[in-house]
Amino acid sequence: MLAAIVSVTAQFLPDDGPGQSGDFQVSPTFFVVLLGLGFLIGTLGHIVKSRTLVAAGILLIFAATIFLPLAYSLSN
Repeated sequence: MLAAIVSVTAQFLPDDGPGQSGDFQVSPTFFVVLLGLGFLIGTLGHIVKSRTLVAAGILLIFAATIFLPLAYSLSN
């Protein structure tokens, strides 16, 4: 059953994925690393019960997913 679902779903996926267009042609590596660092700091904050670390982790996650890409896009 799972193989049938995968084969049907695979027919709708593009071969290479969408190409980058417009001015925002930057590697997402920095954003992914910043996102992962935010999750690690937030998790550490939950483990040691530090609201400051949890807030810093959340801020890094928002920076990586919203603020920095938006600022970069608006600056170009």
